Amino acid sequence: MSITQERKAELIKEYSTGEYDTGSPEVQVAILSERIGNLTEHLKEHKKDFHSRRGLLMMVGQRRRLLDYLKRKDQSRYEKLIASLGLRR
Repeated sequence: MSITQERKAELIKEYSTGEYDTGSPEVQVAILSERIGNLTEHLKEHKKDFHSRRGLLMMVGQRRRLLDYLKRKDQSRYEKLIASLGLRR
C-alpha cells in the first residue's frame, strides 16, 4: 500500500522545483497521488477494509487542499501539475 523509498525519490526528483525541494505542493501532491492510487488498488480487492478507506478519504482531502492552495497562489503551476498527473480538475 505504501510507496517504496526509490519510487518516492523518483517523484521528488521529477516534481521538485529546486535541488533540495521535498516539501513544495507539487511534490506533496505527487506523493499523495501515488499513495492514493496504490490504496485504491488495495480497496478493489479488499472491499470491506473500512479503516483503509477512511485513510484514503483523508489523503484525497489533503490532496484537494494542497491543490486549492496551489491554485490560489500560482495558477500556471497548478495547471501544469494537474496536466502532468492526469487529474481531472
